[in-house]
Amino acid sequence: MLTVVAEICVKPGRRKVVLDAINKLIPTVLEEEGCHQYDALVDHQAQVPWKQNSPDSIFMLEQWESLRHLEQHQQMPHMDAHRSVIKDDVVDVKILVLEPVG
Repeated sequence: MLTVVAEICVKPGRRKVVLDAINKLIPTVLEEEGCHQYDALVDHQAQVPWKQNSPDSIFMLEQWESLRHLEQHQQMPHMDAHRSVIKDDVVDVKILVLEPVG
């Protein structure tokens, strides 16, 4: 099982628009073969000195059965359509693909 953490950095003031597009996409992605989790998360606005603040980011927390499933997900037509919808609002995307230790 692979865990994906993706940070979608959006233009200031555009997070809600991109988040709305992601929320529309989530049910479709959850139906994909090999997808066990696909959640959008945003920064919790706590004022503590040890926390990094990311008010213009959306974080995707995903669980995929295998790299093959994740690669298939990236090539799905609904993902191409989604990227087209949000492209003018997204500044950068950072994707981590993680695996359990041991």
